[in-house]
Amino acid sequence: MKLSTKGRYGLRALIDLAQYSEEEPVSITSISNRQGISERYLEQLMAKLKKAEIVKSIRGAGGGYILGKDMHEISVGDVLRALEGSLDPVECSGLSAEEGCSASENCVTKYVWQKINDSINQTVDSIMLDQLVEESKQKCCDAGMTQSGKCKN
Repeated sequence: MKLSTKGRYGLRALIDLAQYSEEEPVSITSISNRQGISERYLEQLMAKLKKAEIVKSIRGAGGGYILGKDMHEISVGDVLRALEGSLDPVECSGLSAEEGCSASENCVTKYVWQKINDSINQTVDSIMLDQLVEESKQKCCDAGMTQSGKCKN
């Protein structure tokens, strides 16, 4: 399975948002500056995350984005599915009751595809945003902080 830039950049942007939105909404511009992701691309990603109710937008002066749920309620799987769609690396019609497959009854490989799909989904669903924020803070502490107490990385 290979994630596109939507998943990779979107997850980075969401970690950034989680770190900086505790006190006030975070602007697309500030995320763009810290993460090196274009504002236009971030707007597209945030629209998808907003539709999935992972983020909320705040209008007006001092507006921006905040998390739509608590960090411990947002899994990496939630984020990646909102941005990428299905995470199943193998599309096998034999795994779907609706589609079916003429070889499904005798197909042993569908067992392998199901195990791979299940494993990926279980892994990304077990990693929560708050864990990634803590990991990011630890990396910043290891690397040193700026005077404002924010990560300089």
